[in-house]
Amino acid sequence: MKQLPIRWKLTLWFTAALVLVSLFTLFIVVRLSDRILQKTIRDNLIETVENNVDEVEFYTDPAGRNDIDYYLLYGDGYLEIDDDFLNQVNQVYTALYDADGTFLYGENPIPRDTVDLPFSSMQVQTCKAGGTTYYVFDHALTAKGLDGLWLRGIVSASSGQTQTADLLYLSLIVLPVLIVLAALGGYLMARRSLRPMQKIASTANHIEAGGDLQKRIDIGQGDDEVHRLADSFNRMFDRLSASFETERRFTADASHELRTPVSVILAQCELSLQTTQSEEEYRDALRLIARQSTKMSHLVNDLLTFARMEQPGEMFTRSTFDFSDLVQSVCQDMALIKEQDITLTWQIQPHVTYVGNVDLLTRMLQNLIGNAYRYGKPGGHIEVTLTQADAEITLSVSDDGIGIDPAQQDQIFQRFYQADASHSGKGAGLGLSLVAQIVKYHGGTIHVESEVGHGSTFFVTFQGTGENAGTTATV
Repeated sequence: MKQLPIRWKLTLWFTAALVLVSLFTLFIVVRLSDRILQKTIRDNLIETVENNVDEVEFYTDPAGRNDIDYYLLYGDGYLEIDDDFLNQVNQVYTALYDADGTFLYGENPIPRDTVDLPFSSMQVQTCKAGGTTYYVFDHALTAKGLDGLWLRGIVSASSGQTQTADLLYLSLIVLPVLIVLAALGGYLMARRSLRPMQKIASTANHIEAGGDLQKRIDIGQGDDEVHRLADSFNRMFDRLSASFETERRFTADASHELRTPVSVILAQCELSLQTTQSEEEYRDALRLIARQSTKMSHLVNDLLTFARMEQPGEMFTRSTFDFSDLVQSVCQDMALIKEQDITLTWQIQPHVTYVGNVDLLTRMLQNLIGNAYRYGKPGGHIEVTLTQADAEITLSVSDDGIGIDPAQQDQIFQRFYQADASHSGKGAGLGLSLVAQIVKYHGGTIHVESEVGHGSTFFVTFQGTGENAGTTATV
């Protein structure tokens, strides 16, 4: 049973349920039909006897007798039994008796010497004779001259069994045919309903086997559970495809970025080993190797940070710290760079507290300020601000450098993307993407406002607590 296809399981369960329901329904129908038939038999018995009551009359004057009716001497007169008197109709037998139970007229299917059933007016009685059950109904005549006379109607209780048997016989012929047809219809319906599931499984197996990740499940239009499942799978495949493509590009870009410093280091080592150089030339070679190694180290550290933040369940230590002190400390350190005579100033609201990872947020701020230095202009200016309004903490880093083309502003947070190719040698293009990842990790938001030739401003927003006043410091 467990190894059967689902369509066969559904068909078998459907057929079994249908058989049980059919048998139960047949049982109920037969029982109800039998009860209805028995009631119909009793009602017909009563109606027949009641109709015969008016067909019996008593007369003392023989005048007016005719040859059609039946006449019977009774007391000081005679009984006239009309020709409409029904001795036997619809298997109901009616007989006329005197007060002593003596048979006078009519028909009785029960031998009178086998059953001694007392008269009981207007009551349906039951008796058995010869293995057969009968219904008996008595009616006492009360018309003039008829006192003491009884009309007794008798009918076999099994007179309706033929109809019940016919119904049962017909049901036993029709029901199996209907069950077979229903089972066949159920199988076809199950197969048709499960066809989309086969497509889903086939597509998933194709993708799992290393096939085209662009392949999608096509089961047509619909809004049932199967169509919603197919849509969910298609959305999942879209995400998988996008993830694989991002991974592919990330691997390719990382390999490219690592290949250059590695090649430079290898070339310098081979040159130094193959040729005799002066001490200063060896020092220059070592300096170059050190710079390229530092670049590789930063790149590897960035990649490891990315990997940790994207790893499910990976958590960086969070603590409550003074955000204001952190920003001021970073700004003081970064101000020592003095690259291109660029001036760094900061405006920091004091005592802004936040719960987060200090190392990651330090890295975020360093990358933002470093990016401003990298794309600044000689004699330019960088300004860092930190403010808090109610529960919202806002950090901004502004420069008056080259700016960012509006068409590129949505791409600058992508890994290995560099808006200005002329500055590609200054970094691997991971700084801003790492910033965005750190902000996202802390539940914050980041956006940029920029104008080509006039500089850029990066805004980072976090949710904090408290309200504080601000001060300004300039270097």
